[in-house]
Amino acid sequence: MLIAFDSTQQALRAEMLLEYADIEIDIRPTPKQITAGCALSIEFPDESLEAAKAVIVQERVEIRGIFRQVDERYEPVDLQG
Repeated sequence: MLIAFDSTQQALRAEMLLEYADIEIDIRPTPKQITAGCALSIEFPDESLEAAKAVIVQERVEIRGIFRQVDERYEPVDLQG
């Protein structure tokens, strides 16, 4: 799973919040298939999706979206579901 951002400030804020929530994350470059205003993305395991969504929503982190890699493309994940 991958979270993309429109700003570096929000990416760094999300990194801090997700680490505080004990979610295993990695910072990586945003894939070129995802159009985002920030070159940084956060990658995390599929099983942490619900916990990551809860942090994003509760802390009102501004994100471009959460994406799941399927083969060579990235599909958006519904934040409401």
